[in-house]
Amino acid sequence: MSNDVRTAPSAIVHPAPAASPGAPEASAPTPDGSAAPKRRKTNLVVLGGSMLVDGGEGSISTTLFPVIQAALGLATSALGILAAAGRIVGAVAGPIWVYLARRFSRKWILAIATGFWGLWGIAAGFAQDFTQLLIFYTIMAAGPAAAHAIVPEVIGDSFEDRKRGRVVGWLYGGVAAGSAVLAPLIGQLANVEDGWRYGFFVFGAINVLFGLLIVVFFKDPGTGNGETQLRGFTQAERDAESKITWAKVVSLVKIPSYLILLGSRLLSSHLLLAAFGVVLLVQVYGFDTAVAATVMAPFGIGYLLGTIIGGYVADVLNRLSPNYGRVGLLQAAQFLFAIVAFFATQVAYGGIVPFLVLFGLVGLTMGLNPGVNRPLVMAVVPPELRGAAFAIFVSIIESVAFAIYTLTAGFLADAIGMQAVMFWLVVVLMIVNGLFLSLLYRPFKRDRLALEAELDRRREHILAKEAAESA
Repeated sequence: MSNDVRTAPSAIVHPAPAASPGAPEASAPTPDGSAAPKRRKTNLVVLGGSMLVDGGEGSISTTLFPVIQAALGLATSALGILAAAGRIVGAVAGPIWVYLARRFSRKWILAIATGFWGLWGIAAGFAQDFTQLLIFYTIMAAGPAAAHAIVPEVIGDSFEDRKRGRVVGWLYGGVAAGSAVLAPLIGQLANVEDGWRYGFFVFGAINVLFGLLIVVFFKDPGTGNGETQLRGFTQAERDAESKITWAKVVSLVKIPSYLILLGSRLLSSHLLLAAFGVVLLVQVYGFDTAVAATVMAPFGIGYLLGTIIGGYVADVLNRLSPNYGRVGLLQAAQFLFAIVAFFATQVAYGGIVPFLVLFGLVGLTMGLNPGVNRPLVMAVVPPELRGAAFAIFVSIIESVAFAIYTLTAGFLADAIGMQAVMFWLVVVLMIVNGLFLSLLYRPFKRDRLALEAELDRRREHILAKEAAESA
């Protein structure tokens, strides 16, 4: 990698290009060219808050499903249908949001999709039957798909590679911490008549508020600003070297490491335990809904610790071994999750306390993933393609997989029981996922070095153009 310091012609300070509707807003750079730390933190706060509210809104259908089920006369399979429908629409909406963000503005797309879209959550609270609930909930679920694809892209554009693991960890950990606080509160709505409706109303309204906060406080760092080789250049200079074409988008599937990460994402069934955990405790172990919902608090705390620990450990391992460190941690996380999930779903303990501890450990092992897999994608995908990469990685692959798993789990639960479903679709499948990741070690090194070489080439080309223009 080139470590040269810009001199003579490359030290010229360029005036910022005139803003266009889709251009990122100008941000005050630090001496190294990155966005100002205060501005980056403000971005993370408003985006994290919006993601937290999106998650709370979406969790109402899972946490309070037993009371929704009783109110509307639903079968258990209805939960699988709701979850799958939300994921399927996310698979479609994610790439669309990314396209619109490139075409217009990341700020406004985030404000609309993760903020003002909360109006559909309010509408879901008025549902009088399953058909209405399914329609409004599905439309509501299209909004968060924007954050899943665009927020990791913004992190990559705001922070250099050595910090991305811990930043992702803190962001997703902060969202998890908020979820841990909200989970028991949402669970208590089961004791209120039509409490699930009030949940949709409140979260929908708060979402709209966060839409306004994004409009006021979010400042776009600009594509490529987080790369060491490209810092200090204007957005126009970076864009000239990174124009998106359909050929470039298609080239994503030619990156072996990215394909393996997609395969691993397809095999990831972590979210089934989060989605059906409360239902498992109610149906299999006999807890009432309010008591069962309390396991989501330690789950959230565990997830918080997992994301922070995972992010820091991933960055340390990356410094020790850029080619293998993060890959090894990602693989270990899958095996650890499978072991803990077995004891959390297959053993009866006679009280809620052991489940509180085990669900905390489930959250911790699950939380190891974001601070590892997002930076792995960033390490092999060029900056301008990361939005598309995460749209495929999260919005499409994860959504399709989760839709398949939740539909399967919902119908199988009616046939063979929820405990058996958890064993085969969570424990066994996650062991398979861990074994599958053995394929990632060799191609990741090649792909990471190839991207570093490409970024070095872009830097040298920009410097050469500046030198020619100033001669």
